[in-house]
Amino acid sequence: MQTTTVETAKQLGLTEEEFGLINQVMGRVPNFTELAAYSVMWSEHCSYKNSIKWLKTLPREGKKLLVKAGEENAGLADIGDGLGVVFKIESHNHPSAIEPFQGAATGVGGIHRDIFTMGARPIAALNSLRFGDLKEQKTQHLLNGVVHGIGHYGNCFGVPTVGGEIYFESCYHTNPLVNAMSVGVVEIGKTVSATAEGTGNPVFIVGSATGKDGIGGASFASADITADSAQDLPAVQVGDPFQEKKLLEACLEVIPTGALVGMQDMGAAGIICSTSETSAKGGVGMRIDLEKVPSRQKNMKAWELLLSESQERMLMVVKKGREEEVLSIFAKWDLPCSQIGEVTDDKMLRFYMNGELEAEIPADSLVLGGGAPVNDREYREPKYLAKIAAFDPASVPVPSDLKETAEKIISIPNIANKRWIYTQYDSMVGTANSSTNQPSDAAVVSVKGTRKGLAVTTDCNSRYVYADPFSGCMIAVSEAARNIVCSGGEPLGVTNCLNFGNPFDPEVYYQFVHAIKGMGEACKAFDTPVTGGNVSFYNQGPDGPVYPTPTIGMVGVVKDIRKKMTLDFKEEGQLIYLVGQSRDDLGSSEYLHKLHGIEFSPVPHFSLEEEVRLQKAVSELISSSLISSAHDTSEGGLFVTLCESGFNRSLGFNVDSKKGIRKDAWLFGEAQSRVVVSIDPANESALLEVLSAHGVPCEKLGTVTNGHVQIDGENWGDIENWKERYDTAIEQFLAGESAESALTAV
Repeated sequence: MQTTTVETAKQLGLTEEEFGLINQVMGRVPNFTELAAYSVMWSEHCSYKNSIKWLKTLPREGKKLLVKAGEENAGLADIGDGLGVVFKIESHNHPSAIEPFQGAATGVGGIHRDIFTMGARPIAALNSLRFGDLKEQKTQHLLNGVVHGIGHYGNCFGVPTVGGEIYFESCYHTNPLVNAMSVGVVEIGKTVSATAEGTGNPVFIVGSATGKDGIGGASFASADITADSAQDLPAVQVGDPFQEKKLLEACLEVIPTGALVGMQDMGAAGIICSTSETSAKGGVGMRIDLEKVPSRQKNMKAWELLLSESQERMLMVVKKGREEEVLSIFAKWDLPCSQIGEVTDDKMLRFYMNGELEAEIPADSLVLGGGAPVNDREYREPKYLAKIAAFDPASVPVPSDLKETAEKIISIPNIANKRWIYTQYDSMVGTANSSTNQPSDAAVVSVKGTRKGLAVTTDCNSRYVYADPFSGCMIAVSEAARNIVCSGGEPLGVTNCLNFGNPFDPEVYYQFVHAIKGMGEACKAFDTPVTGGNVSFYNQGPDGPVYPTPTIGMVGVVKDIRKKMTLDFKEEGQLIYLVGQSRDDLGSSEYLHKLHGIEFSPVPHFSLEEEVRLQKAVSELISSSLISSAHDTSEGGLFVTLCESGFNRSLGFNVDSKKGIRKDAWLFGEAQSRVVVSIDPANESALLEVLSAHGVPCEKLGTVTNGHVQIDGENWGDIENWKERYDTAIEQFLAGESAESALTAV
């Protein structure tokens, strides 16, 4: 076996200290194959070595959870009727920055495998995307590739893309964010664990053949994007959604046979990851003969086979004597299925190539929670926060023409209709999506065979987190919960995708630590434990890190989907109320940032106690059938919320502003804990009683109209005209036809 040096370790992304620790664990100097295995397994992407200390502070258990955070590949929560929901979100940022189509496509494929490796059938996909300035050619190239990749994989695989979010900010120019979420349903008691056990039980690799694509992908995801990153294209995997569809059906057919001991998908770090994690979890070892791995390229070396991240593959541990049952099912689906080794009882991983021992590693030493390092990074308050504290709202003039300002607001890409994107996704395959013609704040998907629905959402306003990592992350959790509550659901749990810059930068690490603290506080308040997710560091470009973006994926249950709540006004003459309170607050709003060009302003008003009371009140209003619609106020403020409530049925609104606050703050401010509802006049007193009982303020805004928009007695035209602006803004940007005035200062 060839030996290695500190220089070799550094070339593989390991530190001198880590190299010394590996020598200590092994009792000798590792060879190249062994060191390569440690390099990927101890990368940030696999080991969370710079984040696990803080991740452990998050609430990880709850009354509805069926597995603790980190126990399995994804979260699992009880939704009743003997069913569980399985859900997870992960990033594929760096691959998407280099090869946007395959980067995004394989991100979708990987997250779906996390769901069906537990025995659940995926029924919904969501995403959370960040790109640079939409006017830039590079942004349009990345956007086209990513959206095409998501649509291609999801549409071919046959799982509807039902929701998501997208923002355009210049800090994401070099390093876009592509976060993919999958949600599935499984019968409780019929899940599969990612565990190896039983000495002598055979180990199989099933699915696609192994190639050189994706080698070192986990390490690639744990490094900065540079001008030379295109040379790392082999670290970007190549996906085949039709192969994954067959793999899904074959795996779900094998599970009921009872022949399986455990199953683990091969995502980051490939064979070395799946063998080490399943072995460490079961307290066993494995002997693996790498020449038995089906390969699609000749003369692959042992370390290449170990580290390849070729897609659409699973590791299975099968009960001895039941091999033929498994082989026959995979033969039926025309998929490779090969026994590559067996379980041993000494907790060691031994990898052979044509009878020659290539690597011998203690399984536990490779994995998170075992021997992987746990670092305690330095952090300090970012200097830019002083600029935020110095912001003076009095320095911002109130526009003389608010209608003209509103026309610009509703055309901002972060606010405008994203139909150019979502029409490329199949949202109806599987016929479970109930939100296509009945829009709600969260996507609602029916659980077939029951009256239940799943309310699912992804949320994070990263500019809020930039302005105040603690409060901004609490807002991200709160908005996710608010979207589910406004759809008639009860929040169950959170999966997160934590996108930050370089953790060795103390100011970036400050953002991370305080975001985690905020997330923990909010998740405790809403009883939505964190089931797991993904940490993605090193997201930055030459100009610095991206905004801190702790994306929240949340799942809730709608007990009777027939009673789900939608966001659209229902009929002329109904009353419009703001549940919550208007405030003289412009902080971190799209209005302030995009129209006034102000980069540094405080986070919008937020109180966790207010938010909890608001959501309880809205939940009671919905369950008591007192309101006809509910739509939370977020980007663009109250005006955008009112417009979006009117678009679906071409209904307008006649409203009057609150006295005593700036009109631009009333219309466009983004103070939190506010929901616009519409009610039948006969329910007005009952609504006020419920809100009073919960200690939640409200404002009577006005009435629903037959299509005209009127504010403070001034005619603002027809709702259809506003809808046209909202619907076509992004298409016009992409066609190069957008008026420069859409982004110029007021």
